[in-house]
Amino acid sequence: MNYLDFSGTFARSDLFLHGVTLTVLLSAIALVLGMCVGIAGALMRLSGSRLLSSVAAAYVEVIRNTPFLVQLYIVYFGLPSVGIRISEMTAAILSLTLYAGAYITEIVRSGIETISKGQREAAHTLGMSSYQTFRYVVLKPAISAIFPALTSQFILIMLASSVVSVISVSELTGAANDVQGLTFRSLEAYLVVATIYLILTAIFKGIFAAVDRTLFSFRYVAR
Repeated sequence: MNYLDFSGTFARSDLFLHGVTLTVLLSAIALVLGMCVGIAGALMRLSGSRLLSSVAAAYVEVIRNTPFLVQLYIVYFGLPSVGIRISEMTAAILSLTLYAGAYITEIVRSGIETISKGQREAAHTLGMSSYQTFRYVVLKPAISAIFPALTSQFILIMLASSVVSVISVSELTGAANDVQGLTFRSLEAYLVVATIYLILTAIFKGIFAAVDRTLFSFRYVAR
């Protein structure tokens, strides 16, 4: 008996290619939108306003301490119960954005806090405006500090995106579900998907490492 037969699985390579494309697209959109949410959340945490800081902290705690699957169900199945109907793709993007935003909030906050108050005060003493201080004194060092964490977050988002297959989004894991339904070869389909995830992770880690060394070479020189 032939326990492993990949012929039928490989014959559906177009489904896997579509799944890879959608997975990367979802992850990229979620990271960009999550960055917007994360920056806003970090500024709220550091605003000095107890109300804004508490709201941002509560958001972070709720997202980080509940399963992503539950969050996805609340968005996709819960919102229609209050009259808000959204598509599967919209639910996937919204859920991934909120999920990413909570973690990025803390990443950005920690990056900004690496810039000492003395550096900002020195910039003001030299006559720099608040915008110039933020751009030249805070922004680049902060981005340098958080870039490795942000790249790791992209990988985590990409892996977490597999969960959205439960609401019929045909990303990579969803493609595997479709292939195994057509071929009845579950082991082969999910082994292929696991291999693709490993390859994607290795590729993006290599790309991000190259970008890091190119944009933030001063950090490596300092070492």
